[in-house]
Amino acid sequence: MLISIIVFIALVAGLYIAMRNSLIGKKNQVANAEASIDVMLKKRFDLLPNLIETTKAYMKHEQSVLTELTALRQQSCNIDTANKPQLDKQLSDAVSHFKIAVEAYPDLKANENTIFLMRSINETKEQISAARRSFNAAVTRYNNAIEMFPSSFIANQMLLTTLPLFEISDVERTNIDAAHLFKQ
Repeated sequence: MLISIIVFIALVAGLYIAMRNSLIGKKNQVANAEASIDVMLKKRFDLLPNLIETTKAYMKHEQSVLTELTALRQQSCNIDTANKPQLDKQLSDAVSHFKIAVEAYPDLKANENTIFLMRSINETKEQISAARRSFNAAVTRYNNAIEMFPSSFIANQMLLTTLPLFEISDVERTNIDAAHLFKQ
C-alpha cells in the first residue's frame, strides 16, 4: 500500500513537472517568434537607406515618399514592443506608395539597383509574413496550453495570461486604391 502511494505521488509530481516545463517552453517559443519578427522588421528597416539613395536621382518629384520612408526608418531605431505593429503598418503603407511610384516611372523600374532592392523588399515582406504566422502559431499553442485543463491550474499558479495574436488593422484588410494614391 505504501509503495502504491509513493508511486502515485511520484506520477503526480512527474506530471506537474512535465506540464510546468511545457508551459515554460511554449512561453519561450512565443518570445522566440516575436524576436523573429523583430529580425525581419530590422532587415526591412535596414534596406530603406539603400532604397532611398538608389532612387533619389530618379524620383526628385516623388520627394514626399522618400521623406516619409526616411522618417519612418528613423522612428524604428527607438521602437518599443507596444508601438511596433503601428510603425510596421506605417512602413508597409510607405513602401506600397514607393512601389506604385516605381511602377509609374519606367526608367526607375528598369534601373538594376531598383530591381534588386524591390526584390529584396518583396523577399523581406514574405519573411515578415512567415514570421508573423510563426508567432501566431506559437501564441495559439501557448494560449491553448494555459487555458486547457489540467495545465490551466499550473498556468494560474505561474501567473501566466493569454497573449494577443499579431493582427492587422481594418484599413490593411481593404483593397488599395492605386488611383487615390497617385493623387496624393
